[in-house]
Amino acid sequence: MNTPVTSSTTLRVAIVTGASRGIGAAIAQRLAADGHAVVVNYAGRADEAARVVEAIQGSGGQALAVQADVADPAAVRALFDAAAQAFGRIDVLVNNAGVMPPQMPMLVDTEDAEFDKLFAINVKGSFNAMREAAKRLAPGGRIVNFSSSLVGTALPGYSVYAATKAAIETMTLVLARELRGKQITVNAVAPGPTATALFLDGKSPELIERLAKVPPLERLGEPADIANTVAFLVGPDGGWINGQTLRANGGMV
Repeated sequence: MNTPVTSSTTLRVAIVTGASRGIGAAIAQRLAADGHAVVVNYAGRADEAARVVEAIQGSGGQALAVQADVADPAAVRALFDAAAQAFGRIDVLVNNAGVMPPQMPMLVDTEDAEFDKLFAINVKGSFNAMREAAKRLAPGGRIVNFSSSLVGTALPGYSVYAATKAAIETMTLVLARELRGKQITVNAVAPGPTATALFLDGKSPELIERLAKVPPLERLGEPADIANTVAFLVGPDGGWINGQTLRANGGMV
């Protein structure tokens, strides 16, 4: 755990899960640039999380790296405790942590262990963080969950992964309604193919090029594209968006 630059009760404070690299790191740095103090959560990549914190602090922002396995409810409670202790409040949860194996088998060939792992992290992990945020976010807070445009494309081989993300979309809408009166919005972002290590791992150059041509804009998404979408939802201009899933995929579905 890194020591924050300073502690403040006036800054808006954001927890970004799975923020050591890729989309999560881009979100953490964008929210810091927008004036949030950011808690950079990571599961096992301490060095990469530290580099994200250093980049934020080097640009004059405030950040703290906190290790927590989101699939563990006690670890998630400790993550929120660390954020509150360091910065005095919590305003934003970005539920970015998730896993997608490089090779996804057909449903009939999916092993029990793989099914359990996907649901433990993608669904239970997001549930753990949503539950804690519902109790602890300040009025006017924002929760942003992560789905996937694969829920819409329904490609063969992604049945279990897409099912985990469909669950996130359902919980997003229900939680938004359950938080009536608390002035907290709950939305989801559903990226399409995005140029991150998680997406590129195990794919041939030919497959990557083919997928890049699917959206009408004819390119892969970049982590910054997704970070910009999250920044809108948690910023002042996104306050009237609630209970929605926003597909950030260049128009592919």
